[in-house]
Amino acid sequence: MRELVPFDYAVIRVVPWVEREEFINAGVILSCPGRRFLEARVDLDLGRLAAFAPGLDAATIRCFLEAIPQVCAGGDGAGPIGRLTQRERFHWLVAPRSTVIQTSPVHSGLCADPEETLGHLVATMVRVP
Repeated sequence: MRELVPFDYAVIRVVPWVEREEFINAGVILSCPGRRFLEARVDLDLGRLAAFAPGLDAATIRCFLEAIPQVCAGGDGAGPIGRLTQRERFHWLVAPRSTVIQTSPVHSGLCADPEETLGHLVATMVRVP
């Protein structure tokens, strides 16, 4: 069995009307420095979004959401933020914002496999059972 290591995660939210504080979970960002892991998975339910916020431009939202995994991956494709360390990119991504795309507070835990843990979090926190 692999050693357990600490990880942090935040749920990515779509908040159509910021002042109402209502949202749909759209993905998860997971950082595990002990495994040099930073990844985001986005799984936006477009039908649910259309029912929740019919006037919202889903194509634009999807474009913004797709940028999050790119920032996690780093490199030139992620712009200036892509040149930061993994931990700095994680903190930049989870910083509080008052925009349509937000993250939950950061939560912590222990895991043996961050990729497996990310999949579990997406399945339980984002997908509707």
